[in-house]
Amino acid sequence: MSKDAALTLAMPGRPVQAAGMNQAQAHPAPQPAAPEKEAPQALELRHLRYFVALADAGNFTRAAEKIFIAQPTLSQQIRRLEEIVGTPLLQRRREGLRLTPAGRVLLDGSRNVLALVDQEVSRTRQVAGLGRPSLRVVMPPGLPESLAAPATSGLQEAAAAADVDLAWLETALDAEFSLISTRRADAGLGWLTAGPQSVPAALEVMTAGEFVPQVWVPVAHAVAGRGTISLEELAALTVIHGPRRAQPGTYDAWLTAMQAIDPRFEFTDPPFRHSLAMTLAMAAAGDTPAAVLTGPAIAARTQAWPARRSRLAGTYGMIRVILQHHPLTATAALVWRDDLPRPLQQILFDTADSLTEPAHPDSADLISLTTA
Repeated sequence: MSKDAALTLAMPGRPVQAAGMNQAQAHPAPQPAAPEKEAPQALELRHLRYFVALADAGNFTRAAEKIFIAQPTLSQQIRRLEEIVGTPLLQRRREGLRLTPAGRVLLDGSRNVLALVDQEVSRTRQVAGLGRPSLRVVMPPGLPESLAAPATSGLQEAAAAADVDLAWLETALDAEFSLISTRRADAGLGWLTAGPQSVPAALEVMTAGEFVPQVWVPVAHAVAGRGTISLEELAALTVIHGPRRAQPGTYDAWLTAMQAIDPRFEFTDPPFRHSLAMTLAMAAAGDTPAAVLTGPAIAARTQAWPARRSRLAGTYGMIRVILQHHPLTATAALVWRDDLPRPLQQILFDTADSLTEPAHPDSADLISLTTA
């Protein structure tokens, strides 16, 4: 064996080196390590909860207070959420935050996901014997007592008999009942303004009668003497009604009916929503004749009659008249998601089935100063 071919035996722990190989050949330069790939950021439920809270609050300060975290932490988590989805979700403007189109899509999805998770956690706890089933019911403000009172009583009794907890939400419902379809609530009592066919297919609907608004005009107006007013005559007046956020479904439907008479017609918002009495006082004190139109208040079948003038002391010179032919109506309905557990659906079905239209009012009811 030649010297060049001779091998030098390595000592323990040392490499074997072939003769004739230089040091560079024996010990090649180390190659740079491949850069480590960053693990993709995972979307967490807390990101969605923070995003929904921010969208509902409208600014970072109120949202942080609502969910009990520091504002810088909330800002950081929202930025991380935008990095995860790969697009801006919010537009930060001087007047406040505004959702981007992508943000609106994610908001709807977030509400659905969170509501489904909360519902399934609740069901899991119930199976484990850790809690009772619950039913979240929207009861909008401004419902006539003749409708709201029996509905509330019926739900309370049926829920107690079925050992179910009720959670009440007092907020407005739109014509599509989106609070329910997006799973922020399980059921709600509201108004159908375009018939049951306008409600999303995933919701169950049971109607509870048609209701019409009250109409008040100055006692000196020509229609006051006969006790009735046509839609055309009403459209010629300044009509105080709203604001839209209080009852968006009926507001939009009735505005459409008025604009069919006069395309330029617009409602005038009341300066206060404290009571009907305050609205009547403001209408009576105006420079031009004004009418007051309430939300749905009386069963459509009720045949009302003008109040006696001697009983107008608390109405500030305004008198209630009948709107001819009931052109403005709203159907009361109890609406719920069709995927609710059967026991919860039975509670709602039984309650809706028990609701009836209110009885004929007496003359004192005609000048009742309930909230508009």
